[in-house]
Amino acid sequence: MSDSSLRHRKGEITLTVRGPDRQPLADQVVTVAQDRHAFAFGNIGFDFVDLVGGPAEETTSVESFGGDSRLDLDRLGELWLDVFNTATLPFYWGRYEPRRGAPDTERLTATARWLAERGVTVKGHPLVWHTVQPSWLLGLELDEVERLLRARVRDLAGGFAGLIDTWDAINEAVIMPVFANGDNAITPLARARGRIHLVRLAFEEARAANPAATLVLNDFDLSSAYECLIEGVLEAGVRIDAIGLQTHMHQGYRGEEYMRQMLDRFARYGLPLHLTETTLVSGHLMPPEIEDLNDYQIPHWPSTPEGEARQAEEVERHYRSLLAHPAVQSINYWGLTDRGAWLGAPAGLVRTDGSPKPAYDTLKALVKGEWWLSPTELRTGADGTVTVAGFLGDYTVAVGDRATRFTIDAPDTTATVDLS
Repeated sequence: MSDSSLRHRKGEITLTVRGPDRQPLADQVVTVAQDRHAFAFGNIGFDFVDLVGGPAEETTSVESFGGDSRLDLDRLGELWLDVFNTATLPFYWGRYEPRRGAPDTERLTATARWLAERGVTVKGHPLVWHTVQPSWLLGLELDEVERLLRARVRDLAGGFAGLIDTWDAINEAVIMPVFANGDNAITPLARARGRIHLVRLAFEEARAANPAATLVLNDFDLSSAYECLIEGVLEAGVRIDAIGLQTHMHQGYRGEEYMRQMLDRFARYGLPLHLTETTLVSGHLMPPEIEDLNDYQIPHWPSTPEGEARQAEEVERHYRSLLAHPAVQSINYWGLTDRGAWLGAPAGLVRTDGSPKPAYDTLKALVKGEWWLSPTELRTGADGTVTVAGFLGDYTVAVGDRATRFTIDAPDTTATVDLS
């Protein structure tokens, strides 16, 4: 893929660099370095919750994954922070509030703060979903379920405002009213009142609690059914900030042509596209005849050398093709390590023993190598100006021990920076 395909990801800025006396620094060597990508390179941060927040006070029988990396915080943090800048934390109702009135606020707050202190943007997942539900909701009247659901959305979106300002507002609404794989209290509510009612509830309650939030409509169903839902939601006047697209590829990479066509279909709504859940396996592929990924859970699904080579190649192809599409704003990989991974699949970028797979090295070489400006010496002109080109994001310019930050956020801009 040619470098020109990523032109929309880059910018150029002409800086006038001034010293403490506010005079331009003419003919001066300056060091410029990138600090952060504007693009959201994400991964789940589930493993951090136990390490930062401590173990959960209560055990729960609801579905669980993550939180079993067996790496210490320093090593996990090093691997994670070397590549990613956006973390998704788990707010599944059945795990977050297994006992009514006793939410897991303290541990999630501590984890979100730990990440934010390291420059990570934190996202919550999800506000509304029909799966991983608390058992205490079962048997309640629909009006009471809706009242509790509205209160949960307000409490999370408002309570974490300023710390977590991006949310998957509602997850998998296409299947929500017809979901039949286990009892829950949300499916009957969606069946009785409709998908658009539930989407409106999620977005409007969250927006009222945190007007600054970025709220995502997220789904794994990439068929026309999802397009119909999006159109119905927009026609109903519900404001959504981004369209979430899940691409768990346990049956193999779907290819650049499939992805381009799929992205084009959803880009026509004029909203940013977030690739919210991405996986590619490094072991054998799941049989193609299986329709529901949840139906393929086996005792041992190992990563193999052949699978790891394939995963590395496909991760590179996938990320390059996604960044080439101008509507894509975010890519969130679904898991750093294989230990405790979703459905037991070898989809992590790090092996169970904590060693990086080739896919990890490949992705790091893109995000912090080819698509990154490492510390580079440049010289200002006679007027104190210097031109910096790079991927959109935050940068630092320094002379000696004096430094200041600037941002490249457009193809061609100018700015004056003062070193003091």
